[in-house]
Amino acid sequence: MSERATLSTIDGKPTLRFERRLRHAPEKVWRAVTDPAELIHWFPAAVEAELRPGAPMRFTFPEEAVVDGAWDGEVLEVDPPKVFMFRWNQDVLRFELIPDGDGCRLVFTQTVGGGWIGKLGSARSAAGWDQCLDAMQARLDGETLPESDDWLSLAERYIDEFGLGEGTVTKTDDGFTLHFARDLVWKPPAEAWAFLTEEAPVRDEPPLPATNDHAPPGRVITAEAPHVLEYEWLADGSPAGSVRWAIESDPALGVRVELTQTIPASLADTVAESLAMWHVHLECFFAGLHGVNRCPWPTERVTQLTKHYS
Repeated sequence: MSERATLSTIDGKPTLRFERRLRHAPEKVWRAVTDPAELIHWFPAAVEAELRPGAPMRFTFPEEAVVDGAWDGEVLEVDPPKVFMFRWNQDVLRFELIPDGDGCRLVFTQTVGGGWIGKLGSARSAAGWDQCLDAMQARLDGETLPESDDWLSLAERYIDEFGLGEGTVTKTDDGFTLHFARDLVWKPPAEAWAFLTEEAPVRDEPPLPATNDHAPPGRVITAEAPHVLEYEWLADGSPAGSVRWAIESDPALGVRVELTQTIPASLADTVAESLAMWHVHLECFFAGLHGVNRCPWPTERVTQLTKHYS
């Protein structure tokens, strides 16, 4: 049985699925997934709820959490010791316990709300739930789980597995538009902007972290901190198109960056490598924003992705 999360589309909605074999009876695991006194040891927020369908729920995050304040929810299904399902902000969480020998199988799903923007956050959710479920399992086993700092690597693996780092190409009348959308978790837009601009005012030239060698930068077109940076890029010394960074924030879904580049039809043969370069650029941007420097530039990764996009 794989303990890796999977992402699929069910009834038109992205759905994360986790399955774990636990060496404990369903009744014991039921307490772990329904009792607020047990949930506090592994669930990402303190839970207030009555175990009855229709009951309101309240989720309060600790001060150190990346999410501010509290979320509301609602109990949707209670069938002890088999199924517990509830609304969690815009998502639906479902715990199902299936007897299995002297233990049980836990099938946990998260039906992701928020449309395509919500789906962008599936990788960080999967990484977070992996760690939460590890903590729950350790508590059930009477063990102490060592502190882990591998959330970023888990999230990066899931971004790759789920295809959430992929760029798209749209054919236009005069060429192509490349587009990427990347979840930045809950980093404040001002923090993402500061990282993008090296905490310096943007004037005539774009800051180095917003550029790459495949699209030599020209003059800045727009700089609206902390949300929009757009500049010309050059081919043979002349303007060929534009690169636009947009940092967007949604209080319920987190923060994301959207990057677009326009490419003229005459440079169609550069599209695949441009996609690869920005794909890697955004991987490095995401890691750097979370405290990990990916230098030197991963040339082999660009080569691999250029073949992928060709």
